[in-house]
Amino acid sequence: MAKIHRLPADLANQIAAGEVVERPASVIKELVENSIDAGARRLTITVEFGGKKLIRVEDDGEGMEPEDARLAIERHATSKIRRADDLERIATLGFRGEALPSIASVSHFLLRTRARGAQSGTDIRVTGGAVASVAEAGMPEGTVIEVSDLFYNLPARRKFLKSDAAEAAQVSRVVTQLALCYPEIGFSLTSSGRKVLQCPPVATLKDRLYQLYGERNDLIEVRRDRGDVKVFGYVAALAEQGPTRGPQNVFVNRRIVKDRTIAHAIIDSYSVASIKERSPEVHLFLEMPFDALDVNVHPTKAEVRFRDQSFVHEVIRRTLGDALGRGPAPELVLQAPPVGDSYPTTLPLPTSYGTTFPSRWTTSAPFAPTGAAPFAPTSEGTIAPFAPTTDGTIAPSAPTIRPMMPLGQFRDTFIIAVDEEGIAIIDQHVAHERVLFERITERLTTGRLESQRLLEPLLISLSAGARQALVARAADLERLGFEIEEFGGDTVRLSAYPAVLRAEDCETTLRTLADDLEGLDRGSPVDEAIKRIAATMACHAAVKANYPLTAEKMTHILDELRRTAYSTICPHGRPVMLRLTRREVEKNFQRI
Repeated sequence: MAKIHRLPADLANQIAAGEVVERPASVIKELVENSIDAGARRLTITVEFGGKKLIRVEDDGEGMEPEDARLAIERHATSKIRRADDLERIATLGFRGEALPSIASVSHFLLRTRARGAQSGTDIRVTGGAVASVAEAGMPEGTVIEVSDLFYNLPARRKFLKSDAAEAAQVSRVVTQLALCYPEIGFSLTSSGRKVLQCPPVATLKDRLYQLYGERNDLIEVRRDRGDVKVFGYVAALAEQGPTRGPQNVFVNRRIVKDRTIAHAIIDSYSVASIKERSPEVHLFLEMPFDALDVNVHPTKAEVRFRDQSFVHEVIRRTLGDALGRGPAPELVLQAPPVGDSYPTTLPLPTSYGTTFPSRWTTSAPFAPTGAAPFAPTSEGTIAPFAPTTDGTIAPSAPTIRPMMPLGQFRDTFIIAVDEEGIAIIDQHVAHERVLFERITERLTTGRLESQRLLEPLLISLSAGARQALVARAADLERLGFEIEEFGGDTVRLSAYPAVLRAEDCETTLRTLADDLEGLDRGSPVDEAIKRIAATMACHAAVKANYPLTAEKMTHILDELRRTAYSTICPHGRPVMLRLTRREVEKNFQRI
């Protein structure tokens, strides 16, 4: 007896549904994409119980003639492609002809459609994949699809759906993504009677971004045209202190995608400036020739394959890297005190008229407290501005902040400065750390850092793991100016240290480095280890908080900060400065 047999049509459709229809949100994605392909300019989406009970998608697209409507619910019936060559240049969102029959096989399905110019429409009802009725219907031009009781005939699949709220959240996310990608189309989403999203058609991506997310001054625009590949959109600024994880909406030729190459390029762009791990918010759009990618690699069409993967990675990394380097510092918002608050009406009087006090802003003022760290070395003159290049090295870049004039310090920790656009509060330690980090990184591209030999080698006892972490990276540490070797047991001997450090800071710095490297994966690339070491060294060498500075030293920090490629954050991801804009000041003084 034969063991191989043909599957019944309804079972084949249900298997296909398992690949295409994962949850209510995936049903909506397929239906909305069909509406977009049909030239819709307005879409109305309604769901009940997260889409489990009802999904309704209504569009004003071109609709279908009765014969096309009947064919649309059959497997592999499509108007999008005709021959194999078409698969190499897919310009539509849908093309397989699987979505409607797959959805209809696992639900109570209704299709009502009327072609433009037709006198009447067509009403087709399908239950579990079997056509129940076909009738003429009066309706506006366009198409309406209703999907009721999803997975009613597949209880094993239905029980794996999440709660109504969780499924509704996924629906909202997918509709938001589609609305973001097509600002010229109006989108409306109603969930269980509540209007969740209402976006009339708009002219630009910026307008649609405002409709969906409100005013977003924490996002910066990115744009680059590299011939065959165009990149544009909005990404989180480096200094943004919101969640380390944000929505990542990525579109290729106006198709929602999840791609490892693009995801890696995004993370790589941020990691150049900071060792802080984050998954930043991005709304990124790529446009390229249709034959430069393959979209036929996944049943849900969420994955793509690029013809030149490395080129796409490099274009994205450079585009984001350039934009991030120009990103603004976070802005402060003033809050006026409530009317009626009482304040002291007298000020303490000077002890005598004409008394003068020594100015702490003179270069000769010996104000450093006992035991305070000296101002960190500033090298021989100024350094050139730099930014990352294709090989991870540093190349010239334009200054990202305006020249600022320091007014003084707040609590010997923050520099207060002004420019023509407002007031800035700069964390002196974080700012100097940024400067030193880029200086160390820049010098490593040309060789190694200068070393200072110890008159007597320093013996340092460490845990076994910390000692092994240092010894394993001895060659990298040598490039940075450290000379270490095993001395027996869990002890290492330090013979030389980077000239940028003080001798008394060597042991603390080395212990911190050991902790950092011990936590690093053994398979991590060398450049990641170098970056962590450079960040730790910069932190330990930078001027500390609670340390008074002269006007000249504050000016030097601000001037050097201007020349760095990523002046808004330190290598550990903390903000360098906060800005109070002129507009914010004038608004609160009621001048505008």
